[in-house]
Amino acid sequence: MTGPESHWARCCVLVVDDSELQRRHAARLCSELGVGRVVEAAHGLDALERAALLEAPPDLWIIDLEMPEMDGIELVEALQLRGVRSPIVLLSGRESELIESVQSLGFSVKRALRKPLERKDLQEALQACLVPQRAAAEGGARASAMPSGIDAQALEEAIRCGQIVPYFQPKIDTNTGILRGVEALARWNDPERGMVPPDQFIALAERTSLIHALTLSVLDQSFAQCALWQSRGMRLTMAVNVSPELLTRHDIVTEICALQQQHGLHPSQITLEITESTAVESQGAAHAALARLRLKGFGLSIDDYGTGFSSMQQLSRIPFTELKIDRSFVHGAHRRKSLRVILESALDMARRLNLSTVAEGVETLEDWRMLQSFGCTSAQGWLIAKAMPGSELPAWNKAHGARLPEFRLPR
Repeated sequence: MTGPESHWARCCVLVVDDSELQRRHAARLCSELGVGRVVEAAHGLDALERAALLEAPPDLWIIDLEMPEMDGIELVEALQLRGVRSPIVLLSGRESELIESVQSLGFSVKRALRKPLERKDLQEALQACLVPQRAAAEGGARASAMPSGIDAQALEEAIRCGQIVPYFQPKIDTNTGILRGVEALARWNDPERGMVPPDQFIALAERTSLIHALTLSVLDQSFAQCALWQSRGMRLTMAVNVSPELLTRHDIVTEICALQQQHGLHPSQITLEITESTAVESQGAAHAALARLRLKGFGLSIDDYGTGFSSMQQLSRIPFTELKIDRSFVHGAHRRKSLRVILESALDMARRLNLSTVAEGVETLEDWRMLQSFGCTSAQGWLIAKAMPGSELPAWNKAHGARLPEFRLPR
């Protein structure tokens, strides 16, 4: 067996539904689609007991929302409290707005499907949930078993030895599909521990004095790569993340400018991304640094837009040039009215403020077409490409040329 079904054959799915007819229907569809093991439970408490008897947690939970004793929402909350990270598919015969709102309960909830369950909908859910889950388990076991022994000393050594390097995710124009720029993302591949998750080592760096050395190292490597591309005829813009912790340093503007000049880049090629949720507090020194960087010609992006609580305030205080919309408002927006309305409103506001826009987390052509219709400037995501080492970008761009008709704005 080849394709997704070969992954599903090694997976276990737990179906939770108080309706025996509906439960057996879902279980039968799973079996017909090639799922290796299907476990049935009549309600939430029954599901927790059956899961506890399994040798390993289920690879996927299919959960009905309306059940006696413990309903679907209670079960999702119970799984989160137990640290269960397996993806969840919700089932309900209720109105789509309700199940869409329940879908936002937690990051493990991947799909919300209407009853009666149809084969094609379940097949899409299995494709979206089980294949990445199994691939990560098989190909990334070394990374997931990590990271024991990660401390400030190990991080400092990794920075000093050049183990932390930038990968680059392409950003393409939504009208033409042409590569316009990249986002630099720090990656740490430790010789013994494997890939260290960025959210762990960056958080560690921010808790210590190492965020300064880490940022300057990544900036230096990223600017050098951008200059190398430029020398070979690829003039690209580059977005780099800057921790708000650094913006209060009196010399940070001088240091960034020195690196930009050292590598022969123009400030307009560089956009500094500041995460909205971490830039909430009014810090005079940080705002002054951002204003100075803007005066010198650097672009400023408010990153993960929509995930914080002071969006309007930040946009009015800081001279941003770009609004980057968080993937939570992009992924699946073509099938969720609430997300579409929020997304279109954000893009319209950005247009009125003369801000360029970037949508992250684009994974389907349907979401891509929707961004085109809403007038988004550029986008990035797995539909386009994952982050890659700088040496791989020219070959990727050459191959990407064959996909341009797919991405171009329909006429």
